Amino acid sequence: MRKILTSLIAILAVTSLEAQQVPKLVVCITVDQLRGDYVEYFYNTFGEGGFKRLLNEGLVYKNIRFEFSNIDQATAFATLFTGSNPCFNGISGEKVYDFNREQEKSVLHDANYIGNYTRDNYSPRKLYASTIGDELKIASKGRSDVYAIAPDAESAILSAGNAANGAFWIDNINGKWATTTYYKGVPWYIDRYNNGQESLPVRLDKLVWTPSLALTKFDAFPYITDESSYRYTFNENQRNCYPDLKTSPFVNAEVNKLAFQFLEYGGFGSRSCPDMLSVTYYAGNFNRLKDREYSREIQDTYYQLDKDIEKLLDFIDKKVGLRNTLVVFTGSGYYKSVEDYPEGVQLNGGDFYPKRCLALLNMYLMQIYGQKQWVTGYYNGQIFLNRKVIEDEKQALESVQNKAAEFVAQFSGVQSVITDCALRNGEWNEGTAKFRNGTHYLGRGDLIIELQPGWRVNNEVPGEKVKMVRHNAVVTPLIFMGNGLKPKHIYREVKATEVAPSVTHILRIRPPNAATELPLWELKVEN
Repeated sequence: MRKILTSLIAILAVTSLEAQQVPKLVVCITVDQLRGDYVEYFYNTFGEGGFKRLLNEGLVYKNIRFEFSNIDQATAFATLFTGSNPCFNGISGEKVYDFNREQEKSVLHDANYIGNYTRDNYSPRKLYASTIGDELKIASKGRSDVYAIAPDAESAILSAGNAANGAFWIDNINGKWATTTYYKGVPWYIDRYNNGQESLPVRLDKLVWTPSLALTKFDAFPYITDESSYRYTFNENQRNCYPDLKTSPFVNAEVNKLAFQFLEYGGFGSRSCPDMLSVTYYAGNFNRLKDREYSREIQDTYYQLDKDIEKLLDFIDKKVGLRNTLVVFTGSGYYKSVEDYPEGVQLNGGDFYPKRCLALLNMYLMQIYGQKQWVTGYYNGQIFLNRKVIEDEKQALESVQNKAAEFVAQFSGVQSVITDCALRNGEWNEGTAKFRNGTHYLGRGDLIIELQPGWRVNNEVPGEKVKMVRHNAVVTPLIFMGNGLKPKHIYREVKATEVAPSVTHILRIRPPNAATELPLWELKVEN
């Protein structure tokens, strides 16, 4: 009997070790603006190898939640890959505003580095926390290869990190796969691809977007009254040609083409330490249809995305084997749209005018503190005071912020106002925690304003679409697949900051340096 028990224990131990093998390759698939409800609505048009395969073979969490508001591409990717909120990782918005030059620029703009295949200047220096890939490079002493591919620079660089081998995105001007000289070198097969007949600019005139299915098959929305078909072409002479293409289904096929180059020629999964490839797809509205919430085009986007996911999974299985690969699939937790109400439809709300608010606020502060320019400007829901004047006039910053907040809180449509000093001093509560989580003390405005639902930010710029404020949650699934994981559906909600430490747990390396969450316990049990 003792021999039988010993044998059983040995078998169980071996089985456990097999299940817990470190993957040879980690592939993080992040879909920008993915909507879990759309996956459900369009489910009947999908094949068996894309979304359905992930849902049937993966460990599926129904929804992840970000702990801050005003999520965008940059904040979402920084949070997912560092396991920390913007208050720690430093990325509190896709764009920042230089009030001295009156210029908006990418949060990753860095004049110290030039681009390869682009005129843009980027680096990950503004990302203050380490990423999954950074920790993998440290643990492997540089032996692991870490690359990221995405339509845009922000998602590519922030999913790669500071120590990665490289990050590639599609340049908005020339359509080639671009990178920054911050990363050392471009693999030979990427140079060949960019300069060959398979490059996007060479094939551009052949890309015509027409329905992939009969129009009657795109039947998820009963609100579509237009019976006509659609046909979109792309030409370099068109304004915003490549930015438009990057919001069409074609961009996901382009991402796959480059991913296949890495998997074919980059030796991924063949090294002594795991490699990592981050792939970003797009599932948002087409640029030319931003004001159409319900369309056949968005259904077609998901239909084609399903095929692209299938192709990527099959290619990984062929080259490395899904049993040797950890696939991490999720979305970015937000969705961009422009509301356009039919004539005669009116909801509660109104317009908030930042310029008028700033003018009145400055007059108010002048009455209290003297005839100076106390207000610098407004950007992205934040008011910036003139810190230099406040210091020169020897006024207490916290006192000026509080006076300003009391005044702005009286404006119509303002739900709440919180000051930078309150967030720094810990004077925040459950209701304002999202503002603390979603901003970083370096570059944060003096006042953060939350508008009531239904209110629009009207910058009084001729031709600019007035933005409608919405606070809807976006269902964002999280799926782990491959590497011996058993299929299972988990119905509890998890945090976006739990993704990175869960991946590093499977890799048996320490979590990113700003991550404070523990790995998801189902992975610890299942893996």
